[in-house]
Amino acid sequence: MGSTEHPIPVQSPACSIVNDGSAAPAPATDSKPKKKICCACPDTKRLRDECIVEHGESACTKWIEAHKRCLRAEGFNV
Repeated sequence: MGSTEHPIPVQSPACSIVNDGSAAPAPATDSKPKKKICCACPDTKRLRDECIVEHGESACTKWIEAHKRCLRAEGFNV
């Protein structure tokens, strides 16, 4: 009888260092994003998300804009 074990598929990590094209492409500059957009700027993302959950989107424009500035600095077109 043969083995009935099946190999367990290995999932790649959610955050990778290279841009696989799933993130917004960078504007015509000399640098491309080095991360996926979901993994860029975790600090401003966390603050933005917490503010929106607690106070609503209209009260959090300061954090939303700060996160957008951070993403642009990372090379994303947002």
